[in-house]
Amino acid sequence: MDEQVILYVLAFSSVFLGARSLIDFGQEARDKSLVNKRLKAQAETDSIAEAVLQLRRKRGLDEDGNRVIKNAWLGRLVARSGLDYKPASWAAMALAAGVVAAGLAYYFSGLAAAIAAFPAIAVGGPYLVLSMLGSKRERALGEQLPDALEIVVRSLQAGHPVPTAIALVGKETPDPLGSEFGLVADEISFGSSLDQAIEKMAARTEHPDINLFSAIVRLQTRTGGNLADLLATNSRTIRQRQKMRLKIKAASSEGRMSALILTAAPFVVLATMHMLTPNFYGDVIHVPMIQYALGGALVWMTIGNLVMRKMTNFKI
Repeated sequence: MDEQVILYVLAFSSVFLGARSLIDFGQEARDKSLVNKRLKAQAETDSIAEAVLQLRRKRGLDEDGNRVIKNAWLGRLVARSGLDYKPASWAAMALAAGVVAAGLAYYFSGLAAAIAAFPAIAVGGPYLVLSMLGSKRERALGEQLPDALEIVVRSLQAGHPVPTAIALVGKETPDPLGSEFGLVADEISFGSSLDQAIEKMAARTEHPDINLFSAIVRLQTRTGGNLADLLATNSRTIRQRQKMRLKIKAASSEGRMSALILTAAPFVVLATMHMLTPNFYGDVIHVPMIQYALGGALVWMTIGNLVMRKMTNFKI
């Protein structure tokens, strides 16, 4: 009876989690069919002010552009991910994933494993997802920024004012950078100064290249100078840094592949042995000593992966 209840709970949680994920992914696909989220917000609102407020709310910001989440670390994590701020949906998906993980752990290993699995998946899962999305978005921002700066430079050289050049990037560039520049243009139209709007963008993205862009604009605003030449130099510097990152990535590819093979090999061997001789591990998997040994092996494997990641990951 207990096993049937567990299976029913797992089935319900899996269906709920799958349906929720499909709905969110469908919404994201519809959003990506547009050039960027800012254009979608402008199409849904009647004024620039309403579009700015809508974009800020979706990013987890209040009317003044400050983070709604009071915890600084969590607020930065959510802002970097670029996801629409939907705490209720996120909580429901995290709880469903935690229930599924706890049910499976209880079914195979008992109550202690279930108690450990629920917070690990319900809390650690969203953290990993947000971190991965934030890293992916950060890479996309870095790849798009040189081209965006080139658009600004050419627009300035053609005689257009800076707000017009910024707005052009917001219209012509896809997400994630398009919405960020578009929000800067909207904030300028809404009354913010150029350096303040770009400084807010740098605070939202926390990208080193955008921080450099913000510093250049702030310096030019206070001391004067040719902004087009400064941004052209900034664009060349960013491109050179990207080339250096790609060279380092190619040089460290052998180490990263070795780390991947060393990580996957124990699981492949375990799965192969289980398929060929199910009783080899099946007869002893419930022995506490074996479970402790497997847990220790996973801990050491995790430490080894962190060390190998440190050895093959270089910051430029």
